[in-house]
Amino acid sequence: MSANPISSTPILRTVLVWGGIVTGVLLVVGGGIGFLVAGVDGLLSALVGVLVAASFLGITVASILIANRWYGDPLYVPVFFGIVLGGWIVKFIVFIVILLVLRDQPWVQQTIFFLAVVVSVLASLVVDVVVLLRMRVPHVSDVTLPTDPEEGERTTPSNLPPGT
Repeated sequence: MSANPISSTPILRTVLVWGGIVTGVLLVVGGGIGFLVAGVDGLLSALVGVLVAASFLGITVASILIANRWYGDPLYVPVFFGIVLGGWIVKFIVFIVILLVLRDQPWVQQTIFFLAVVVSVLASLVVDVVVLLRMRVPHVSDVTLPTDPEEGERTTPSNLPPGT
């Protein structure tokens, strides 16, 4: 593993921080609305919906950050895709299991749960867009240009006569 930074790392860390802040706000607002609409069952449904959506969306970002630690390694590409795709498969299976378990629970208000998940996903997308628009990342990054080891770094093109 290499210590070379990847240009996406600051973006992904910012997404995690802002996603956590937005999740906290959604927990308070969604829980309050759920409680007003359906009492304690609505509160619990909203909280679980927000937490399920936020945790699964956060796992994707976290898996990319973990996979980026192998940048510079000859096996970076297979390791990266193995970690990220493996995380997606695990999330899919766990999501199906959670839905099957929650489906038969008497305290789950399905409409409130569904709306909490949808609002959380939309809020996450807004966070992604805002962070990407506000971050300053060069158009070309993570690239090292070659230099001639005998000449060192050149300040003028080699095909021009000296003194030009």
